[in-house]
This record gives sequence, structure tokens and C-alpha cells, in this order.
Amino acid sequence: GPDSTTQDLKQPSRESLSGQSVVQSEILLPGASGTPLERIITLSNATTVELSCRLDKNSHLKSPQVTWKRGNETISHNSKTENSWSIQLKIEDSSKLGSYSCILKGKEELRATFHLQVPKIEARGKRLITYEKDTAVMICKSGSTPMSWTWYMISGSKQIAINASSQADKYLIDRLSANVTRLRILKLTKEDAGVYCCDATFQLGKVKFEMELKVLSILAPLKPFIAVVAEVLILLTTIVLYEVYSKRKEKR
Repeated sequence: GPDSTTQDLKQPSRESLSGQSVVQSEILLPGASGTPLERIITLSNATTVELSCRLDKNSHLKSPQVTWKRGNETISHNSKTENSWSIQLKIEDSSKLGSYSCILKGKEELRATFHLQVPKIEARGKRLITYEKDTAVMICKSGSTPMSWTWYMISGSKQIAINASSQADKYLIDRLSANVTRLRILKLTKEDAGVYCCDATFQLGKVKFEMELKVLSILAPLKPFIAVVAEVLILLTTIVLYEVYSKRKEKR
């Protein structure tokens, strides 16, 4: 689909025999020194994915035994060409996501792993510190366009949905663009402190991002100043009392 994306793919998508697009990804084994033999493929919509492992023609590993696995489960590869082995997967729901590995065994063992997952959420940070009566602003962004965004607060083991339409005096939720959502919490109180979560729903599953909101008293910035003033007052009081005591002692 148009929202299906891949990371670090070296080959473009192509058309399958049925006319649907196929997302392709290939890893070269053993690869250059220091090159990670792992790849992340992000998918938001149902699609077909073709994963391939290709053995470098200069490799000393000859006629290896090739095994494909999903997690710890062995699966069969669909096609084989010279020094290349592929599987084609129909990703129709979240149950097909996960890690797929090809393992080449001979005098040595080589492994390459593809991680299929829904797009992740990015945010400004995992912790927000602000003050009572201020407005807290939280923004979540995804690399692909979700079908919907949901905001909620986590209280213990409960998820409390935030309904901006019925609590307009407290919450404002804006969709800044197709893949960006913003939550504003107005007139903050200590009760607003806690963990908030933005939840993005894709055709292939959900993904969430948690942020902690800490609400400080409006007197919090003054505490260091008040502490210094208190120390000065104590010092001045001590000096005055000492002077009074000294003068009384002299009169005696």
C-alpha cells in the first residue's frame, strides 16, 4: 500500500504476478566488515514482502545448507537462484510480523535477520516537567499515516481515554498533519501529573508511546531563593543576638 515503508532497502518494490506491489529486501552475506546483518522493515498496510539472502561470490562458504526461520520456527524458502535464497510472505495482519532469519551452514555459519514491524512513534521526549496553571503540550509523530490516533492517561493498570470533545475546557487534541497529533492539557493541577500515551492504529496493528508528565508547584522556582533568604535571616539574627549579648556582658 502507499503507506507501506521500508528502511535501508537496496532494491525497489516490484509488481507480483497478481499485480500487487512486492516490497523487496536483500542482505548480502557475509557482507563488508562491520556491516550489520540485520534489517528493519516497517509496514503499515497489508502487502507482500520478499526477503532474500545472497551469498557473496567471493565467499569461502561453498554449497551451504540453508534454513529460514521465523523466530525459532523453521519455514521453507520459496525460490533459489545461484547463491541466493528467498521467501515471499503475504503480510495481511500483525500475526505475520516478527523476525525472519536465513541461516547458511557449512564450514562456518552465517545468519541474516529481517525485522518486520509497524512504524514507530517519535515524540519530543519521554518526560515533561511544567508548573501548575500552565499548559502542557505533547506531540507524537509517525513516519507513516495511521488510520487513527488515540490519547489516554495510564492510572495504575487502567487506561483512561481522553475525550477532548466532552472535556474541551481541559483538553485540546489537534491533528497537525496526517501523521502528527498534539495533545494540550490546560490549567494544570497536581492531579494531572502521570503517564500519558499516544496510540497509533495501522492496518497491521497498533503502536504506542508513553510520556511522563510532572507538575510542579508555582512556588517551586522560588524555593532556592527562599532557602537562601532564610539562611541569611538566620545568620543576621545570630549576629544581632550575639551583639546584644556582648553589650550586656560589657555593662556588667
